Amino acid sequence: MFLITGATGNVGRHLVAELATAGHKVRALSRDPASARFPTGVEVAATEDLPLDGVSAVFVNPAVFWNGFGDLLDRCREHGVRRVVMLSSSSTLGAGPDNPIGEFHLAAEQEIEASGLEWAFPRPGAFDANALNWAREIRAGGVVAGPYAEAATAPIHERDIAAVSAAMLTRDDLVGTRPVLSGPESLTFVDQARIIGEALGKHVRYEGLSREDARAAMLGGGHMTPEIADSLLNLWAKYVGRPAEISPEVERITGRPPRSFAEWAADNADRFA
Repeated sequence: MFLITGATGNVGRHLVAELATAGHKVRALSRDPASARFPTGVEVAATEDLPLDGVSAVFVNPAVFWNGFGDLLDRCREHGVRRVVMLSSSSTLGAGPDNPIGEFHLAAEQEIEASGLEWAFPRPGAFDANALNWAREIRAGGVVAGPYAEAATAPIHERDIAAVSAAMLTRDDLVGTRPVLSGPESLTFVDQARIIGEALGKHVRYEGLSREDARAAMLGGGHMTPEIADSLLNLWAKYVGRPAEISPEVERITGRPPRSFAEWAADNADRFA
């Protein structure tokens, strides 16, 4: 059986479906099991219970363990869990004092490696789903305001992250790997806004903000620390004027090309309407 933490998240819900469709036994964790909706046959349990009986491999969404793993890894060993697949980040490649996101994921990787359990770490860059942060502005008038309009990334569809993660849970040849994952094309924020508009059949544009105004907006909701805001702004500034690097790993691991941002926009058009 596979235990999936963060099972209702952008990646987790697709991973649960991918494994269940392939006929695997899945236990999906949710903070609210009563309202969770998963494919028929999927066992649902509460996140705080973290039941590990009968589990052979665990998928870890580190957002669930932002304050540390606690006794998770010890309990995995005690219950005979063989493998941990953790959703990491390509930001680990530039981990350092000015990159708290990379530092967090790298420290989590190192803790799992030191546990003695089998491990594998998919390292995606930007998610296609990050564009959902623009949904309110797009519904309100079709103008997205943000920094560094010409910053280029290669965002990846969360279904492709899930497909790679499923392969890591089920295949021995991927143990001990940490592939960087990307989507199939380099896109600026301007490009992404335009593509969402095409999926909606309306004009959507990205309007650049100054770094100062963008930082104030990022901190205004109270959900982001100044350190993370500055880290993201510094990263986007580096991406201006240069194409994003495209990784071959999704196709190498899954046997098919990664899905385009246009496919993601079409899949999620109702969330912007």
